[in-house]
Amino acid sequence: MILSDYENYQKLLPQHFPSVRVRSVRGNVSVVEEHMNLGSLELLIMAKHVTKAPVLHEVFVIGGDAKGSHILQEFVELSKGTRIIVDADLKLKGKMKMSSMFGKNKFEEDYAKILSDFAKIAEN
Repeated sequence: MILSDYENYQKLLPQHFPSVRVRSVRGNVSVVEEHMNLGSLELLIMAKHVTKAPVLHEVFVIGGDAKGSHILQEFVELSKGTRIIVDADLKLKGKMKMSSMFGKNKFEEDYAKILSDFAKIAEN
């Protein structure tokens, strides 16, 4: 599952992840320090990733700019490929919170772009 290959995010998608450091790995749980570009926003976060391959990837933001956010990605196998169902609860602070009030759909588009870029890599 390419979404759980955290140490290579920076190599695979440098436009979205300029810097990534894996802090710890215990079984299917990883704590990762991420410098992430979400559209025009630059986020610094500490995230706990929990994977239940190949069907589930959960991200709990435990520190940084979006602390308290939770993203659930579910992978459903279909006859013509895989559908990714995403449920994201973003908790933004300061200027980012103001931006989200005026551009919620923009955040969804920006996150969809990251997932689309991951999908392109997985297809190759």
